[in-house]
Amino acid sequence: KQGLANYFSPEAVSLSMSGSGGVMGGTAMDNSGNLMSGSSSDVVQEEPAASRNPVAEQPSSSEGGTPRARGSEERASSDSEFNLQAVDTQAFHSAAASIKQAWQSMPEITPFMDNLLVDQTEEGLDIQIMDQQGRAMFPEGSKYPLEHTRAAIAAIAPILQQLNAQVSISGHTAAGGRYDNPRYGPWELSADRANVVRSVLGEFGLSDDRVKSVAGRATDEPFFPNDPYMAANQRVKITVLHTPPPVPAGLKP
Repeated sequence: KQGLANYFSPEAVSLSMSGSGGVMGGTAMDNSGNLMSGSSSDVVQEEPAASRNPVAEQPSSSEGGTPRARGSEERASSDSEFNLQAVDTQAFHSAAASIKQAWQSMPEITPFMDNLLVDQTEEGLDIQIMDQQGRAMFPEGSKYPLEHTRAAIAAIAPILQQLNAQVSISGHTAAGGRYDNPRYGPWELSADRANVVRSVLGEFGLSDDRVKSVAGRATDEPFFPNDPYMAANQRVKITVLHTPPPVPAGLKP
């Protein structure tokens, strides 16, 4: 969650951080995020032609070549996936720092820093905008964010656009919510909030082709599974997804 001006800074941040050390954790920056990117190339050694045992030669097949060739392709694919993950991880560290700096530079966001969480996961970079007790990010029962929430969403749009990655957006509600309309409940509300967040991101710089999915999860995925009524379960999650690995040559259509 660090600032726009620091987007390409080499400074590393902790994998999980919230604004000011509330229930979501601390804010300290450290060097634990420094990662080395790169790969080790696999070298396949072959015997000289004269010394090969013809009986041991592996026949090629029309469905993917020799086992040796298939193994080389699989190792190359694995190396490519590792390289992509390393590049993503470094980019996500920088983006997290940029997001946090952007929010910290906005006085209207200062009282709500504990409502904002940036966290690297196996899936990618999670940015969560959540309620806290006494500090809401959406009016109760409304799909439209409060002004400080809208400002926080707007601030991250250009940073997400710079990442050149796909984004998924999901809405979540806490248990025990009140709904006056029997045809409009947690599923509808969580889906609508996710879609409004998508719209705000688009308004401030995130192109539509970057959005992979928008979904409402209702109460199905609480942030605190042991306390589904907790305010922080009511949130919108924006996930910047890791770059998918390339399809091995043998599996391409």
